[in-house]
Amino acid sequence: MSSSSSSPKSTSPSLTRIPTEPPKSSRLPLPTSTSRPPCRPFLPNPSPHVRNRAGDRREFSAVESSTAYSKEVDEINLKFAEAREEIEAALESKETVYFDEEAECAREAVKVVLDMFEGLLARLPEKERTALQRSMGLKIEQLKAELKQLDD
Repeated sequence: MSSSSSSPKSTSPSLTRIPTEPPKSSRLPLPTSTSRPPCRPFLPNPSPHVRNRAGDRREFSAVESSTAYSKEVDEINLKFAEAREEIEAALESKETVYFDEEAECAREAVKVVLDMFEGLLARLPEKERTALQRSMGLKIEQLKAELKQLDD
């Protein structure tokens, strides 16, 4: 009796097989241009609580003071953070061909923040103006100093 022990051959596909080419749906197109995109617009969002129908600025009333005032401060803080990011990007590109564009974007962003801050200060009553100057004045001066680094 001869017993031949033959192992059964597997008919299932190998689980360790690696596809040679990725599926077409996962392919992304390569960028064709090396130019940088234009900087984002840094326009303040006009609040309906701050302007009347004619578009003229007016002071806050006591009723809308707490909500509109805090919304505008939040918007200034958001634009402040964006302006600092633009300054940082410009400083990182200081020795490159992109520096002039980045510096211009940073200057525009800082101008928007300064305009928003000064506009809010002009509309507030004296008590709130002093409080705002005390709470945000150092941040605004810091932003001006960081922008000045671009010119050095």
